[in-house]
Amino acid sequence: MFAFAPPRARRRPGLTPMIDVVFLLLVFFMLASQFGREGTISLSGGGAGSEYPGPPRLITISPDKITLNGAVSDPATLPQALASLTQAPSDPIILRARDGADLQRLTQIVEALNAAGFDRLLLVE
Repeated sequence: MFAFAPPRARRRPGLTPMIDVVFLLLVFFMLASQFGREGTISLSGGGAGSEYPGPPRLITISPDKITLNGAVSDPATLPQALASLTQAPSDPIILRARDGADLQRLTQIVEALNAAGFDRLLLVE
């Protein structure tokens, strides 16, 4: 008769490779997802073919000053100065942050403009 080797106990599969794959997927989805979307600011603008209505409305945010169309402006009086340049609160306003301007300063300006009723803000580099 045939002499076979004695049966061995079944090995349990190793979980280490599966844990590595799950960890890599977790890191990938954490880096690819976007958190805190409920507090975002809509910075949508017109397409390439849309016409820009009215006079220029460029707000340049620097670390030490804020300018509206090149003239130095106070953040408190910025909404009143923009009111004379817009026909409606839905007119586009361009925001440009310069080197050294922090995100907190930009956010404060955007929130002040949103509170004044300006809802179409375009952020450019």
